[in-house]
Amino acid sequence: MKLSQVYSSFFAITAVFGYQNAFGVYQDVYVRSGAASAQAVSWIGSTQIALMVALGLPAGKLLDLGYFKAMTIIGSIIYVFSIFMLSIAHTDKYYQLFLSQGLAAGIGAGLVYVPVLGVQTHHWRRRSRPVALGIVITGSSVGGIIFPIMLNNLIANPNVGFAWAVRASAFVCLGLLVIANILMTTNPPPKNRKKTLTKFNVLFTDVPYILGVIGAAVSDWGLFFPYFYLQLFAIDKGANPTFSFYLLAILNGSSIPGRIIPNILSHKFGVFNTVAFCTLACSVLTFGLFGVGNSVAALVIFAILYGFFSGGFISLLAPVVASLVQDESEIGIRLGLAYCISSLGILTGNPIAGALLGTTFPWWRAILFSAVSGIIEFEIMFSEILGIR
Repeated sequence: MKLSQVYSSFFAITAVFGYQNAFGVYQDVYVRSGAASAQAVSWIGSTQIALMVALGLPAGKLLDLGYFKAMTIIGSIIYVFSIFMLSIAHTDKYYQLFLSQGLAAGIGAGLVYVPVLGVQTHHWRRRSRPVALGIVITGSSVGGIIFPIMLNNLIANPNVGFAWAVRASAFVCLGLLVIANILMTTNPPPKNRKKTLTKFNVLFTDVPYILGVIGAAVSDWGLFFPYFYLQLFAIDKGANPTFSFYLLAILNGSSIPGRIIPNILSHKFGVFNTVAFCTLACSVLTFGLFGVGNSVAALVIFAILYGFFSGGFISLLAPVVASLVQDESEIGIRLGLAYCISSLGILTGNPIAGALLGTTFPWWRAILFSAVSGIIEFEIMFSEILGIR
């Protein structure tokens, strides 16, 4: 029964987060089709992901109150409908792309994402949660392999094109979410509603918790930069376009072990130590983009290593928050608030990188911004580790 909860949640994450990991394909298509500048286009993807995590605040609270099924079903309907609406949008009409892909898809995903993660705490004991959550969040990597390859090849096929490529991906998401909603169940711990409401009023005075959340928000300024821009970076640097199409798949593929192995290692080294190391590794690798250029080998090595360590950071955020929770009935609201605050970094990070790139693509500016964001997060996490000790 417990394993079915992991697999069904895995399917849901593949559909909502995994599909969003393919936004680098859309970023490339929209920018090169003249829909808008790199900065404006990045607002679509950033809004989508930011809403997905920001809506974790009300969604997490509703999870605690017992509305899990209602949220995931409604969210799934909105999400799939928005992708079908994207398929009839014109790639040179920015407002159509933003409304369907940025706004509607973000709202739908937001009603699914945090509840699907939070419900795992109903089925697994504290020690087993990092591994269970790591497997569930791996769905975002699997989707990040499947959807970029699928979209790139179908869009490039003159017999298919953009509209039917998007529709095909919508049908895949529909199937995954139908299976997930049938299988997922909830088993909430006993809770004292008054106690939960009282503690919500003092969440911002919980220093270790708030430090961890702020650190995540700062890191998210730069964390998704390669997921949005690596394909465009490679093509702009002169790499073979066919090869560049597979970079996102390589990036997401390598994050599969990255979302499991660090979670296992966190049993020995601690979740804070592990996530701090993953953050530092991502920053060092981002600095390494200065020397990558159009080298196929260098681009592949970067994609593999960055995918692994960024996957570790993403999958460990929920266990970090869960480790700071004393009352099990607060899991939903704590996760929701954490993701809501971190969404500020997701929302603004990639548009800032896009503004730094402008129309001439001076990549050093965006690379420096993204790498330094990770260094700041590492300092915050290191301070928290010292405080815990």
